[in-house]
Amino acid sequence: MKTRRETIDPFAPARLGPVELRNRILKAATFEGMTGDQTVSDRLIAFHRKMARGGVGLTTVAFCAVSPEGAGTPNELILRDEIVPGLRRLSEAVHAEGAAVSAQIGHAGAVAASAGLRATAPSPIFSPLAMKRARAATASDIRRIIDDFAAGARRLREGGFDAVEIHLGHGYLPSAFLSPQLNRRTDDWGGSLENRARFAREIVKVVRETVGDRMAVLAKLNMTDGVPRGLWLDESVEVARMLESDGALDALELTGGSSLQNPMYLFRGEAPIHEMAASMPRAVALGLKLFGRFFFRSYPFEEGYFRSHARQFRAALDLPLVLLGGINRRETIDQAMAEGFEFVALGRGLLRDPDLVKKMAEGETDASLCVHCNKCMATIYAGTHCVLVEEALRA
Repeated sequence: MKTRRETIDPFAPARLGPVELRNRILKAATFEGMTGDQTVSDRLIAFHRKMARGGVGLTTVAFCAVSPEGAGTPNELILRDEIVPGLRRLSEAVHAEGAAVSAQIGHAGAVAASAGLRATAPSPIFSPLAMKRARAATASDIRRIIDDFAAGARRLREGGFDAVEIHLGHGYLPSAFLSPQLNRRTDDWGGSLENRARFAREIVKVVRETVGDRMAVLAKLNMTDGVPRGLWLDESVEVARMLESDGALDALELTGGSSLQNPMYLFRGEAPIHEMAASMPRAVALGLKLFGRFFFRSYPFEEGYFRSHARQFRAALDLPLVLLGGINRRETIDQAMAEGFEFVALGRGLLRDPDLVKKMAEGETDASLCVHCNKCMATIYAGTHCVLVEEALRA
């Protein structure tokens, strides 16, 4: 059980496993849309350099596929040997600004269909992103994908990264294995919660074995899938306890929702369907206009919207936790520290103002200028940005 601790200064130096950070504020993984050829671009480096210069303790490169078949979009980084020099350039640029750098690694599973790839799931399921059924992963697929996570972590280590964040949420493949709705297997990888959690646990263990004590290892875990009969708090807390008992993680980042089934549960606020349709090919745009409101459901935005769920994990665990979700105000950060969360992660607020952390630390502001319009979601194929920031001022 979590023991009571003194309130922490969010802007003081802190340790994340073996890594010393200058503060406890992390740049969350928000897909940058700057890797059209699936390699590290100068734009991607400039984006994270700007986040580092703005004062975050650690900036996170968004979803990096551990294999070509695991990509969720056609313009994602794929962790191959050829991109290691680019990863090294990126890590050196971030380090030069005084911050640490992490990368989020994952396998998109059934979401990979949105990239035109073969969709893989724990069990045969219909993928609304591909309008076809995803095939069930075989036992050999599972072992191969676990090895792919290890290889991806090794490449990040060789690229000079300080941390790796394993994506176990959002309906991607490890998340789908955890889901009682999506995982209908009857072998050792399905059925009981312990069996459904086995894939995620083995991934985390092999990543830790690969990086040793040279890098911090985090995992992003769904507290709830945000869909009926999906993973919910009661089982997710137990999965978190399993991960803690395995001893391979330095921190757990708490999230929710599903890119496969309910993406707006993660973002909250209005779904920018019109803007997203305008950025898509004509056929896809028409489908979005006609049916997008059924897939992109809207949820009211509120400050720190995952905090009530995350408190259940704080009460159950001693493992360091990262609070995520609608954090835009200094008082929310301070309250998170007072409640025992070791780190907070910011996403959209830093797209609006990359200097936000520095401004907060220096007392220049106590809140982000983000208006939570979610129109940044529609920019992922042209370079993710806040539409309220002038082009000349963007990363």
